[in-house]
Amino acid sequence: MAGNETVTTPRHVQSPLMNLRGGSSTSAPRSWVALALALLIGGAFIYAGALKVWDPVKFADDISNFRILPWALGVRLAFYLPWLEILCGVALIIGWMRSGALAILTGLMVVFIGATISAKARGIDLDCGCFGAATSGLTFAWHMVIDFALLAALVALWILPVRRSAL
Repeated sequence: MAGNETVTTPRHVQSPLMNLRGGSSTSAPRSWVALALALLIGGAFIYAGALKVWDPVKFADDISNFRILPWALGVRLAFYLPWLEILCGVALIIGWMRSGALAILTGLMVVFIGATISAKARGIDLDCGCFGAATSGLTFAWHMVIDFALLAALVALWILPVRRSAL
């Protein structure tokens, strides 16, 4: 490389904490939105994961209520998934391995939405337990609104440019 060449990072691997030079001034408001979304979604997954870590047996019961997986697998997931959610939430906030965190969280949301719709179609009335008492009184429709809003925010994080100068 010559001394005056610059290296640019593709948008799909940029994180809120990267110090990227250049770019158009019109992307600054979009990067603020991306930063706010990363903080909000990362915080939501950290919160949800922490609630599940606090009581993994209840989370195992919540998984079992979907009647999709055998109890033994549900118990293993109850001890593993909350830590994955926390790690991915932290990764979104600090920008470490952002693409991987987005891929995992997007995949988890798609699977969760599919499992929830499947349970409802089979006549199973359940409480997902994702956000504890904060969402315990909500109807199925409101749970779906929250789930699809989280999914939309994750998809938006794939699309929106993120720059450190927005911090």
